[in-house]
Amino acid sequence: MVMKVKIRVKGKRDGIAALLVIFVFIFILTLAIIKPQPDYKRIATKEEVVVRKPAVAGMFYPAEKAVLRDMISKLLNKTNTSKHVDGSIRGLVMPHAGYVYSGIVAASAVSLLRGKSYKTVIIMGPSHHKYFKGISIANVTHYETPLGMVKLSEKVKEMRKESMVVSEPLAHMKEHSIEVEIPFLQSVLGEFEIIPIIFGDANPKAVARMLERYIDDSTLVIVSSDLSHYYPYNIAIERDKICIEAIPKLNFSLMERCEACGKLAILTLMYIAKDMGWQGRLIEYKNSGDTAGNKQRVVGYASIAFYKKGLEDDEKVFLLRLARKVLEERLGYGRSYAISNVPEKLKEVKGCFVTLKKHGQLRGCIGHILPREPLYKCVIDNTINAALHDIRFFPVRYEELKDIEIEISVLSVPVLLKHESWQEVLNSLVPLRDGVVLKRSMQMATYLPQVWEQIPDKVLFLEHLCMKAGMEKNCWKDKATEIYIYHADVFSESEFNLYNHS
Repeated sequence: MVMKVKIRVKGKRDGIAALLVIFVFIFILTLAIIKPQPDYKRIATKEEVVVRKPAVAGMFYPAEKAVLRDMISKLLNKTNTSKHVDGSIRGLVMPHAGYVYSGIVAASAVSLLRGKSYKTVIIMGPSHHKYFKGISIANVTHYETPLGMVKLSEKVKEMRKESMVVSEPLAHMKEHSIEVEIPFLQSVLGEFEIIPIIFGDANPKAVARMLERYIDDSTLVIVSSDLSHYYPYNIAIERDKICIEAIPKLNFSLMERCEACGKLAILTLMYIAKDMGWQGRLIEYKNSGDTAGNKQRVVGYASIAFYKKGLEDDEKVFLLRLARKVLEERLGYGRSYAISNVPEKLKEVKGCFVTLKKHGQLRGCIGHILPREPLYKCVIDNTINAALHDIRFFPVRYEELKDIEIEISVLSVPVLLKHESWQEVLNSLVPLRDGVVLKRSMQMATYLPQVWEQIPDKVLFLEHLCMKAGMEKNCWKDKATEIYIYHADVFSESEFNLYNHS
């Protein structure tokens, strides 16, 4: 049945009212019939990717990936491997000239990072193209180099809210100071994110206090800076001595006389180091007259490391005495050793190995490659394991203890060695410094850095390690084999004259 509605319009006002009634009726009917549509403004969308393209590839360093990778590999291979830092690297000062000029000095700094892992790398550099007040973080999500893209840390979202952080796109567009450091980092580190900071006219102490809120144990702080510019060779050396004396010793008064393009960023790192209790050490110094330029007008380059010192001697002695008491109690009386008053640093979770030697010959060696328990417990467990559960040897007897020396290795976290050829693996390894892990599927084995003393040849070292893992001797050349490297803080009883071995 169809109902007819007859509307009588008596006047203009009644006509308008009738139209309103019809409009409301149609609107209500539409809501009842039409299915509600989603609010697209509330649907999460993937963050827009904004990439800062290379500005100086092909000028400061090779633009071709393979050529760049090969150049960095050769520079790293030429570094002075005797420069060792006894602690965790927390900050670096590195030069930023063309690689043919300052690459060897920059490589000496990043070579210290092999076998280490960082979640975030703060890179601070001066602005060479634009003057501005404050500091600036590029409005991008990634930096790109011929070796790939590196993501900016999520921390920059909060940093950009800081009053001293300003937006200066032109300061980043052609700036090389940050860009040239990234390929080095890509060559030695695994996955990491960056916080790229360009310095304008800023207060170093204030910047340091701000950055300290964003720094944790997985953060590395890098300053990109050259030293004096365009003096004759001998004069440059004298002027640069001021900087390389002041920076690692945190001598702020002497630093006033230092000539460096990244001086404000260096001072910022120095304030951070002072507050964090980091120690400094000069790793390398050269100028362009030493590398690829003439000696009439040179530029100075230095690599300086800031680090958090490892175990103190008294802490090492504590662990060695602990291991000795554990052996005496277990082998002599079949009981556990009751421990007390453990230093706080020894409660940190670390990987470790305990090695037992009898008359200088291996008698047992077992450990944990990955950190999984407090260091002092790691030493207790693996002292017992090395004495009683190393399947290569009969269990150690109590009567043997007088002839046995204890050695402890405290390990850094193993890091995957990125490589594209087996030759690159050989170039990356540093004998006596790098411990190596080979892993393929369920097969795995490691050699501590000390093993280089018995097998100094890199190829033989890797072949023996392959066979130790139960694989073919060339397994390290197989792309399916993962290669990890780590470092170790190694100390023994004889080092501290703790036990009179016969």
